[in-house]
Amino acid sequence: MEIRRWRQYNWPLLVCVIVLLVLGALAVYSATLTAVTGTGVPLHIIYPDHLINMSLGLALMVAFTFFDYQLLSSLARPIYLIGVVLLILVLFIGRTSEGARSWIEVGARTFQPTELAKLALIIVLAAYWQRFEQISDRWLVQLGGLVLAGMIGVLVLVQPDLGGAIVIVSIWIMMTWGSGVRWQQILTLTLITLPLAYIGWQSDAFLDDYQKRRLLTFYYLLNDPSQVDFNDSYNVVQAMNALTQGGLFGAGLTNGLFSQGNYVPVQHTDFIFAVIGEEMGFFGGVVLITFQAILLWQALSIANQARDTFGRLMALGIFGMLFCHLVINLGMNMSLLPVTGLPLPLVSHGGSFMIITLISIGLLQSIALRSKRLVF
Repeated sequence: MEIRRWRQYNWPLLVCVIVLLVLGALAVYSATLTAVTGTGVPLHIIYPDHLINMSLGLALMVAFTFFDYQLLSSLARPIYLIGVVLLILVLFIGRTSEGARSWIEVGARTFQPTELAKLALIIVLAAYWQRFEQISDRWLVQLGGLVLAGMIGVLVLVQPDLGGAIVIVSIWIMMTWGSGVRWQQILTLTLITLPLAYIGWQSDAFLDDYQKRRLLTFYYLLNDPSQVDFNDSYNVVQAMNALTQGGLFGAGLTNGLFSQGNYVPVQHTDFIFAVIGEEMGFFGGVVLITFQAILLWQALSIANQARDTFGRLMALGIFGMLFCHLVINLGMNMSLLPVTGLPLPLVSHGGSFMIITLISIGLLQSIALRSKRLVF
């Protein structure tokens, strides 16, 4: 009989999750306390939803910790197909918000299929590479993995959701590298991608004008600030103003001038780090980044200790997803990267991503628990 080795349970990972959830709950509470939407609706009414999403996500995290992750290998195809079908469905019946048709309404709540698709891609690529691990460096096999990721990536991009598409690419790169791809293949695929990216930029099928303006704004901020349009750079400028006001220890929770003055748009999601920087200061920002870094380190550690290829690649895919969200969110808050609308893992308000992230943490724990066996 197999006994779960609870000493294999990754306690540092759990501590990171708890710390980040608490930090996020405090930040979202402050970010929504006095803020209003563009139509004048007070944001504090969504705070109970944030707590509900956290609770549901934690329950699912525990459930997936006990769940044998290896069973997902046989379910990879239907999970992937469900993800693809939902991405197609959202293009026809989805609700449009912030310029993207990315949400499906389920009663009084909304669901973002892109977040489920990210996890579905991780599962199907892990199963795919496990099946072909003996011949993973062959071109035909590599192209098969690219097609699996490309189908989801294109469906996400046409919503249009540039940030989500970038995460899909990040997941594919991380898992493809872990599968044993040769550097010549990465170089060749990169050279193929560059002209396709140019064609996509010239076409209106993948990026809306506002998304192109965001990318151009970032370019001008770095090279020629005189060409920056005030309206296009407003989010970034106000986020930077909030961060610079924080000092070492911040203005105190609910006391930030910019955070409480409704100056920073979507500060409860995309720009939550600006709230933390202003009200908790440099110290609060360091705490957040430290625990995010430890969480990512534990994901890599679990990948290294996994008992099989499927578990190792799933852990690498989860790492790629969380790493991409973290880097882009922090980068756009500090004007180091263009604004692409990605939430901060375990911190930002956002039900779909919060729940998928906690499910992913549960799968990491499942991989850690089953890295060894005890037989009596």
